[in-house]
Amino acid sequence: MKAGRCGGWTLIELFVVMTLVLILASVSLVVYGNNVQRAKEAALTENLWQMRKAIDEYYADKGRYPASLDALVTDKYLRSIPKDITGNVETWQEIPAEFDPGNPNAEPGIENVKSGSDQVSIDNTPYAEFE
Repeated sequence: MKAGRCGGWTLIELFVVMTLVLILASVSLVVYGNNVQRAKEAALTENLWQMRKAIDEYYADKGRYPASLDALVTDKYLRSIPKDITGNVETWQEIPAEFDPGNPNAEPGIENVKSGSDQVSIDNTPYAEFE
């Protein structure tokens, strides 16, 4: 062992190690954030699919569209209205059904539903346009 030198790390070596640790941590945080957002978007897609399926089943059973999303819950087509990507059940946008000339006695109802969020997804698709 040389005189005057202990067996430790130099300041430069510590800076290099700390820099590498910070780079890895920041990359991990970005990847984690993207994965969380993609999971929320996948949940939105699934919720839309389930509600649209329930609307179609309601129409097939009753010959008319439901008056609201609440009717799907009341008539047990859904257990509950799922949360929109906004985290709220009140932000869903209900798309009214068009007049059906083949069924003139049908009451107006909702034919489709979309997200009420004005945000865009990771791939720049507005959540309101999700299928």
